[in-house]
Amino acid sequence: MGIYLNPGNRGFQMSLNSKIYVDKSGLISYTNSVIDTEQRFVCVSRPRRFGKSVTAQMLASYYGKGCDSGGQFEHLSIAGDETYRKYLNQYNVIFLNIQQFLSQSESAAACRERLEKALLWELLEEFPNLNYYDPSSLISVLQTISASLSTGFVFIIDEWDCMFREYKNDTDAQKIYLDFMRSLFKDRSYVALAYMTGILPIKKYGTHSALNMFDEFSMADQKMLEEYTGFTQEEVKQLCERYEMDFEEAGSWYDGYAFRGFCHIYNPRSVVEAMRCRRFSSYWASTETYEALKIYIDMDFDGLREAIGQMLGGGRVRVNTNSFQNDMENFKTRDDVLTLFIHLGYLGYDWEQKEVFIPNQEIFGEFENAMSVGGWPEVTRILKASEKLLEDTLLGDEKSVARGLDLAHMEAASILAYNDENSLACAIGLAYYSARKDYRLIRELPSGRGFADIVFLPLPASGKPALVVELKYDKTSESAIQQIKDRQYTKALEGYAGEILLVGINYDKNKKEKPHSCRIEKWKSGGQHEENTCRRR
Repeated sequence: MGIYLNPGNRGFQMSLNSKIYVDKSGLISYTNSVIDTEQRFVCVSRPRRFGKSVTAQMLASYYGKGCDSGGQFEHLSIAGDETYRKYLNQYNVIFLNIQQFLSQSESAAACRERLEKALLWELLEEFPNLNYYDPSSLISVLQTISASLSTGFVFIIDEWDCMFREYKNDTDAQKIYLDFMRSLFKDRSYVALAYMTGILPIKKYGTHSALNMFDEFSMADQKMLEEYTGFTQEEVKQLCERYEMDFEEAGSWYDGYAFRGFCHIYNPRSVVEAMRCRRFSSYWASTETYEALKIYIDMDFDGLREAIGQMLGGGRVRVNTNSFQNDMENFKTRDDVLTLFIHLGYLGYDWEQKEVFIPNQEIFGEFENAMSVGGWPEVTRILKASEKLLEDTLLGDEKSVARGLDLAHMEAASILAYNDENSLACAIGLAYYSARKDYRLIRELPSGRGFADIVFLPLPASGKPALVVELKYDKTSESAIQQIKDRQYTKALEGYAGEILLVGINYDKNKKEKPHSCRIEKWKSGGQHEENTCRRR
C-alpha cells in the first residue's frame, strides 16, 4: 500500500469505528454501473461537512487493491448488490486530496509539479519492471501500466475545487490547474473511473467547461445520488429514536435541503453532533464562519438584500442558476450570488419551482450573525424586537402587536416593499423572526378549503400555543379572522391537542400612521372558539 496509490482501507475503517455511522454504501452501486463506460467521469459537489471525504475514503477502500475490505462491507447495503463481488478490491486506486498538495506549494505550477512527482515515485516503485517510453511523464507512465495490466485506474480526487477557493482572483493559476486536470483525464483509456468531490461544480469559462467529460451532481441537481447527499428523513428518525432526541426539533434545526425525489435532506454533520452532544444547537459555526457569508451579502448585487430579507421572513425567491460561473469571484447578478449560496449550503433549492430559501434554524442563525456585524441595522432592530412582538401576541395584546408591526414596517421599508399579501407575509415572518426558536413556521399551509397564510407550529418541548395567521391587504383584521373560520384553516392542525390562537392582521396602505390592525382569538382543538378572551390593553 502507498500514500496515494492504493492507500488501503484504514481511512474508511475510522468512519466505521465511529459511534455514529450511517450506511451510504449504496452509492457504490452507481459507480459500479458506470465503471469502464463513457459515463465513468463523476463530479459530486456538496457543502462542507456533507460527507464528501468519507465517501471518497469508502470508494478507495472498496475498489483498491492491496487490501481485503470484504469485512468492512459485508454488513453494509452494497453487499446485497449483484455487482458487489465483481469490483471489490479489483482496481489500482489513485487517491489525491488536492488541498494537501496546494498547502505545500507556492503556486499552481508548483502544486502540479509536486503532485506529478509524488505519483510518479509511487507508480515506478510499484511497477518497476515495465518498459516505459518516458518515465518522467505521468501520463505516459499511466498509459504504459494500464496497457501492461489490461485494466484502468480508479481516480478519487478529494477537494478538487480548492484551487478556485484559494486562488479566487488568479485566473492564470486556475487555468494551469484545469489544463492539468484535462490532460490527465480527457480521452484517457487508462481511466476506469474518475470520482471527484468538492464544494463547487466544475469551473466554466464562458458557456463551456474545460472538463466537460464529467457528469455533474451538485446541490442544484443531485440526480440519482440524492439520498447520498446528506441524511434522509428516515435515517434521522432512526437516530432520534436511538438517542432519544426529538425528531420534530431535529427537522427544525437541520432539515430543508430538498431535491426532486428526496424532499427532506438533513445536514449530516450537524445531526451527528446533535446526537453525540444530546443537544440541538448550531454546529455550522465550526464549519464555516459567518464572515464568509457577510462578504457576499454586502455586495448587494441587483437587489440581493431584498431577496435575503424576503427569505428571512420565510419567503422564497426565484433564481436562475445557469449564469453562475462556478467560482467565488465572478458575479454579474444577484442570481450568481444566490447560486453560490446553494452550493455552500446556505440556501435550499427547489428544482421544480426554481426557488431558493433558507433551509433551517441553523442557517437562519448564520444569516443573523452575518447581519449583526454588517450594515443592516434596520433588520437587526427588527430581529431584536421580534421577541417582544411574539410575547404580545401570546398575551393577546392586539394594540401592542399592531404597534410592533408598524415599527417593523418602518424599519423594513428600505428593503421590503408592501406590494401585495405575499410581500406582507415576508415582512410579518421577519417581524416574528424569534419565534423560530420555539416554532416551525409554515407558509401557505393547505388546510380546510384553502391555504393558511402562515402557521406557527410549536415544537413539542416549547409548551406554547399554535398560531394560525391570516393576512389582509387594505381590508380588516376582523375579515382575516372570519376567513380562518369560514375556510376551516385550523383543520391543518388536526391531531394537535394544544391551544390555538387565531391571528388576523391587516395592512392599510392609505394610512400613513398606524397602518396595521390586529385581531387575536383563542381556538380550542375540536372546533370550539372563544372570542374576546385574550387580554387587551
